[in-house]
This record gives sequence, structure tokens and C-alpha cells, in this order.
Amino acid sequence: MGARLFDEPQLASLCLENIDKNTADAITAEGFTDIDLDTLVAVLERDTLGIREVRLFNAVVRWSEAECQRQQLQVTPENRRKVLGKALGLIRFPLMTIEEFAAGPAQSGILVDREVVSLFLHFTVNPKPRVEFIDRPRCCLRGKECSINRFQQVESRWGYSGTSDRIRFSVNKRIFVVGFGLYGSIHGPTDYQVNIQIIHTDSNTVLGQNDTGFSCDGSASTFRVMFKEPVEVLPNVNYTACATLKGPDSHYGTKGLRKVTHESPTTGAKTCFTFCYAAGNNNGTSVEDGQIPEVIFYT
Repeated sequence: MGARLFDEPQLASLCLENIDKNTADAITAEGFTDIDLDTLVAVLERDTLGIREVRLFNAVVRWSEAECQRQQLQVTPENRRKVLGKALGLIRFPLMTIEEFAAGPAQSGILVDREVVSLFLHFTVNPKPRVEFIDRPRCCLRGKECSINRFQQVESRWGYSGTSDRIRFSVNKRIFVVGFGLYGSIHGPTDYQVNIQIIHTDSNTVLGQNDTGFSCDGSASTFRVMFKEPVEVLPNVNYTACATLKGPDSHYGTKGLRKVTHESPTTGAKTCFTFCYAAGNNNGTSVEDGQIPEVIFYT
């Protein structure tokens, strides 16, 4: 934690990587409340911390108490907020469950009423209102976000009647799926409600899901819909990607590929996806055409 003492960028980055691997130990460590605000910010900015956001929040609250004492301020919610400064905005409240948020942060007095209300709305209504807090998952993952698209062309009109669009896939190595790219409306800017899932095909176990919403602009692009936590996908195992949309007719993909390979621009490492038909109710989605064009993942 004391890497900043030796202004060695290398050492600092080593230290931060260590925090990624042992986040829970690092933030409960005695010395955590002694770090300066810049170091706290450097930790909170990381996409790679391996910990539930509510535990991070609790640690930051502990830090704010120590900082109030260092600045000889009374320990009040207003002063905690003041000493946290921009660090507070780096807590990813949208990643908490509504229960975690209600039991802790919502009652802490550190957030102002407007923020509490906007977060409760974010948890409970669709379409989701914009919140000023980051909702990108933190993954205990190295490296950069990757994505693959299984279609070569986009067409219009795909309808929804409550049936899930599904496609089966397997990968040649372990990855962590953080979300899907989905097609949006052909009728201009619209909001969709969506439930996304990854299912272990053989046991029919849901490994990750999120009830959320997304806004699209009427273009043929894909729109990101993220899981709350990364879903581990093991090599050569069948999984079913599933998306249940509520909303108007959308674009859809066609000229689908059975095999799609992602090559890392830096290392050249290849991640190969194989798609196959998910029998049963799939709203028409197949290898050739349909929804769920993109898988967003880390290797």
C-alpha cells in the first residue's frame, strides 16, 4: 500500500495489481485508512478490483472517518462527503443489489436525497434513468474488454412476444462474459426492457442474469447490456445465451457465422467461439439470423 512513498510508477502498478488479486485483504488491512486521497482514488478507479461494491463502500466510509480526524473535522455525513471529494463518484452504486444499497449507502447520509432517489429508480424502473455513477462491472480480470459479433449483415424487423431469443455457444478457452450487444428498434429512439442470462446448457443452471433495460437510437448498431458480475465460461462447455426483450420491432442480424475468432491485437492470442442452434423456444434466433449478435468478454 505504501508504494507512493517511493515515487516508482513500476512499484505503484505492482502494488495496485496486488490489490486487484487481494482486494478484500487490502481494504480491510490496518493501513488502508492511512492512505491519501490520491491513492484512494487510484484504487477506486480500477476496473479490476475483485470485491462486491458494497464492501468497497464500507471501506471508503471507514477511510472518510479517519480523514475527518486527520483534518480535525467532526465526523458527520456532510464532512465525510466533503473529505471524500471525487472518490465518492467512483463508487459504482449501480453494481450493488437493491437490498445492499437500501441497507447501507441509502441510509448513510453521505449521498444526497437526489442521488438516493435516482439510484432507487435505477434499480426498480425501466427504462433506467441516467445515474451519475459508473455501472460498468468491476472484474477481477486483467486486460481489455473484447467483443465478437457473429453476424455479417443487419436487416430489419424482428418482433417480440415474450419468448426469449437464445443461441448456444462454446469457447476454446476460459473467458469471463460481462454482457451482450443487442439490436434495437427500427422505429427511432426507444427503450427496451430486457432480461439477459447465461445458462449452463447441460444442467440448465442460470450462471448469471440481469433484469435491466437499454435505450437505442434507431440505428442498426448494437447496444450494450451488462451483467452485474462477470460470468465465468469454461473451455469446451456448452452455454446458452438468452435475452428476453420487451419493446417494438428491432433490427436483426443475418449471414451468421458458426465460428468466430477474436485475436488479441497485442498478444495475438485467439479466442474461438462456436455457435449452435438452441432448440425449443428461441423466438426464431439461430446461427444464421436473429438477436444476440455480440458477446462482450474478458480473457
